[in-house]
Amino acid sequence: MNKLITAISHTKLLSWKKVSNYLLLLASFQVSRITKNPKIWGKPTTLSIEPTTSCNLRCPECPSGLRSFTRPTGMIKEDLFKKIIDENGLYLTYLHLYFQGEPYLHPKFLDFVSYANQRRVFTATSTNAHYLTKENVEKTLDSGLKQLIVSMDGITQEIYQDYRVGGNLSKVKEGLKLLIHKRAERKSLFPRIILQFLVTGKNEHQLEELKSWAKSMKVDELQLKSAQIYGFENGSDLIPKDSKYSRYILGKNGKWKLKKEIENKCWRMWQGSVVTWDGRVVPCCFDKDGEHVMGQLTNQSLKEIWQNAKYLHFRSSLLHDRKQIEICKNCTE
Repeated sequence: MNKLITAISHTKLLSWKKVSNYLLLLASFQVSRITKNPKIWGKPTTLSIEPTTSCNLRCPECPSGLRSFTRPTGMIKEDLFKKIIDENGLYLTYLHLYFQGEPYLHPKFLDFVSYANQRRVFTATSTNAHYLTKENVEKTLDSGLKQLIVSMDGITQEIYQDYRVGGNLSKVKEGLKLLIHKRAERKSLFPRIILQFLVTGKNEHQLEELKSWAKSMKVDELQLKSAQIYGFENGSDLIPKDSKYSRYILGKNGKWKLKKEIENKCWRMWQGSVVTWDGRVVPCCFDKDGEHVMGQLTNQSLKEIWQNAKYLHFRSSLLHDRKQIEICKNCTE
């Protein structure tokens, strides 16, 4: 039901310009796969924009949590955000206001959501839900946000804080409950609330309890996600015992490897880009430290960057030998 409601809301925001652009991108992706020669016949249809790198938690597999960025950290400026939306909004079918960090820490975050929503762009974000205060809940409902992904990787404080280091599960539950209650009071369908649970070796025993709790809370969807683990080759206690929830399997040589074979294709490189808080354009969300900067939006347009020689070379590399690209080695795409 949630997927149906979300799809309908997507459809209502579509235009012929957005649909034709999407079809051009899809066609160019298929031609590129066949010829091994990257072609781009449209403009980005999706974007992830990073409001901030700041975060209140210390999650062990996250650069924000580890404070391990080598790229600059900070918060996106309002004029840069508006520039991106003004130049690209007519083609965007999806905007994820998230990359690294906790978006609610940006004082203008919900203003950004409203700005994109007013320009008929489908908006989504991801949060650890520590800032769903009464004021922020009301502003979230007013903003027009269409999808809110809440990350909660444990059903008890002991398990939750093992990964969400510094987190308060009671605060998360209270904020989520308040949002659901206030949304119901308004008789609104949005934002659609997705409870996202990263399944690890430390919390997989809580899945049945989690499902019961999510149902009682009346969240719109529960997503069980496989955790991305750095240095997975030598194993980790975060790798679930149930292989169904793991993106890794143990190889014959005693080393762990990706369960899914890496193929020389990636729709994400034709679909859209990720924009860091300071305007750097990187190819996808796996490039957390900005190792592959394709351009800078403070002095270039996304249209220029999208088809520049560096971006085309990157697409060509993955079409020929994607295994050689470091950020692709932990990807399930």
